[in-house]
Amino acid sequence: MTVLNKKRGNTLLVALVMLMLLTLIALSAMYASTTSIEVVGNAQLREEANAAAQLAIERVISTDFTISPASAASSVNVPVGGTEYTAEVAVPTCINSLPVGRSDPDRYTVGDEDCFINSAVVTQSTFTASGVTSTPTYSCNRQTWEVTATATDSNSGANTTVHQGVSRLVRAGTDCP
Repeated sequence: MTVLNKKRGNTLLVALVMLMLLTLIALSAMYASTTSIEVVGNAQLREEANAAAQLAIERVISTDFTISPASAASSVNVPVGGTEYTAEVAVPTCINSLPVGRSDPDRYTVGDEDCFINSAVVTQSTFTASGVTSTPTYSCNRQTWEVTATATDSNSGANTTVHQGVSRLVRAGTDCP
């Protein structure tokens, strides 16, 4: 046997090892790209569920839910991105109800104009025996509410909960329910 014949066998062995390495690299690249596609798909489903929950909250806060918060709780089917999500809106929770200060209302904001008469904040003051006015009471209170919605897609299992704070002007004397 000559030296030339031995070298031909080594070349074949090196070529097979290189082919196996290239195959492993290609398989790992395919696996990584498949995983990335799944991650992006899940992120898209999560964002669609967030949008559905936010839309359900917007529907509630576009009404005067402060009058009857219990009636604001609802279940809504919301189509987003070709998928229909079920959004459950919980009963809005009143966090606080505080008197409006002199500089708080904005006469150019819808809803704030009820606190103004003749371009001034409407107040009621009483005089004490010493002739000094007591702390004025204002015609409006600013209530802070928390509205929560949970959106679910039964096909993919995507599920998210969104909390939103809302500030509303209400007539003075209106306390949190």
